[in-house]
Amino acid sequence: MTLHRYYNGAKTAALLGGLSALVLLAGQWLGGTTGLTTAAVVALTSNAVAYFFSDTIALRAMRAVPVTAFEAPHLYRTVRNLSLAANQPMPRLYVSPMAAPNAFATGRNPDRAAVCVTAGLLQLLDERELRAVLGHELAHVYNRDILVGSVAAGLASIIMWLAQLAWFMPVGRRDDQDTSPLGALMIVLLGPIAASLIQLGISRTREFAADASGAALTGDPLALASALTKIDRSVHRRPLPAEPDLQTVSSLMIANPFRGEGVTRLFSTHPPVHERVRRLQTMAGKPYEQAHRRWVAI
Repeated sequence: MTLHRYYNGAKTAALLGGLSALVLLAGQWLGGTTGLTTAAVVALTSNAVAYFFSDTIALRAMRAVPVTAFEAPHLYRTVRNLSLAANQPMPRLYVSPMAAPNAFATGRNPDRAAVCVTAGLLQLLDERELRAVLGHELAHVYNRDILVGSVAAGLASIIMWLAQLAWFMPVGRRDDQDTSPLGALMIVLLGPIAASLIQLGISRTREFAADASGAALTGDPLALASALTKIDRSVHRRPLPAEPDLQTVSSLMIANPFRGEGVTRLFSTHPPVHERVRRLQTMAGKPYEQAHRRWVAI
């Protein structure tokens, strides 16, 4: 666990440095020395905001509200018991009014973590499946994945904003020499793609790890596989609205909240559900094909 914590710390530092460098490069192309200075301020500010307020940004985007043991006794009891079993602090609990079923964890460390579930998830899953999903989210907290994912989401939104801003800025000149329109075009086109690829590389790996750690915590990999199958099927009927704020939070969620049709599937921040189910089946020692047919029939 300690080695994994240091590894995630290194990933966070690399992420901050890499995306900050991309912001600085964009500022240099778009505005020369003035643009570079502005981009440096943007990079420092966005790093601080992403680190200290990532949980607030994510929860606000989902319109989540905190819940107590009195307001959500079953949810509170389940998370408390799992936290005690892991000998870890209990995170704050939130419920989002979104009908699309999903869940995510956010915050910069276990002491400041928050776990959020949507109203749609509470309606869709049974008690055993909900416990498995909460175990998965707590695994993200205890593996220190939430800081990496939250920083990626926050800085990726800055990259996307800066790339879009290029459309409205004079690209043909800067204060010391002429700039290349092709360079600005590359920023506009490749900025969001670069941010998505960085999120993809981080998120897919950590989802597999959280599946395994969460299943070990609950002792029920089949319940998590069943929950993932239900969520994936429901997303195709009731996806989250493709709003910019929700798109940046989507990488934190247990499953891709959008349909992901066409080209967008190439940049999905989540591994395919069938592959996650197959791995969980291997943990449980049962054939994937047999259980998958049973869940699809539900």
